[in-house]
Amino acid sequence: MATKFSGLRPSYFAGPALALVLLGISWDQPLATPVLFILGLVLIATVFFAVHHAEVVALRVGEPFGSLILAVAVTIIEVGMIVVLMLDSPDNTRNLARDTVFTAIMITTSGMVGAALLIKSLRRKVATFSPEGVVGALAALASLSILSLVLPSFTTSSPGPTFTGTQLAFAAVASLVLYLTFVGMQTVRHRDYFLPPARLNSTQSITVHVNPPSSKQAVWSAIGLLASLVAVVGLAKVTSPLIQGAVTTFGFPQTVVALSIAGIVLLPEFISAVKASLYGRTQTSLNLAMGSALASIGLTIPAIAVISLVFGFQVNLGLGPTEISLLLLTLFVSALTLIPGKATILQGAVHLSIFGAFILLVFTP
Repeated sequence: MATKFSGLRPSYFAGPALALVLLGISWDQPLATPVLFILGLVLIATVFFAVHHAEVVALRVGEPFGSLILAVAVTIIEVGMIVVLMLDSPDNTRNLARDTVFTAIMITTSGMVGAALLIKSLRRKVATFSPEGVVGALAALASLSILSLVLPSFTTSSPGPTFTGTQLAFAAVASLVLYLTFVGMQTVRHRDYFLPPARLNSTQSITVHVNPPSSKQAVWSAIGLLASLVAVVGLAKVTSPLIQGAVTTFGFPQTVVALSIAGIVLLPEFISAVKASLYGRTQTSLNLAMGSALASIGLTIPAIAVISLVFGFQVNLGLGPTEISLLLLTLFVSALTLIPGKATILQGAVHLSIFGAFILLVFTP
């Protein structure tokens, strides 16, 4: 069943333009807390504008390029927010990159995957998908997460959960190479691995197709996406005192800052994955989840490595025992879920239970 693309409303461009104006006015200015709060709301709204424009471009280019564009756009926002916060307060953000990447992995592989599978299996009993692509992505994700987030806790060449310069450079190169290899597989050599199964069976719902936007609409959305990305990264720097102040005032752990960053940038994509599952596009939901997780670690680690090596910042990458346990559990359960190529309500519930445990431990470690 096909529906017509609804077009681009003027508000989709007015929002990013207003955000850029407010960014120019507030940049490097002392601001009261109510003003920072308003700018924080503008920041969240601009993230939604950015993801909407990315979705328009994604609809134009089709799968699997669409999921890739959406994942990369969200990751650029995430990396930009981490970098500006690190440059603004390097001593207080040594764990920020590690915590944000770990949070993004948990949100995508537990939250997004769990919600997508639960919704689809509730509607049609069994959610089916092509396992070749998502299992390959999971293998790359497992390698990168263990190499970048677990191994630093056990190396002995440098004190604490850190890498030496050589080790950090290797981790950055390995992350980037593996991610680019995944992109090549997804878009060129094995594109069919990331497409839905060729035949629909009785357990699948009717997929709702949206006619793609025109080339002109896609170009305008690309411009809107670029403007939104600039506004989000800039507003993240402006509003950073609000986030740090809230954490200090309420006595939350510093990991709440990472949860705020990952939650803000992944919320629109989370909603997109849920909508795709509601429309019967389980494969799209899983492509979004695994692509976002891989983009997060594959692009964030190299960016943070460059910042660390150039500016001499100390970056803690190694996770603690609790986080390592959750990560290993998530990777193990994800393998059991994705390898068969079909899942039921039980698998969705298992993923969401792990996600719930993660959220609980963020606030009560």
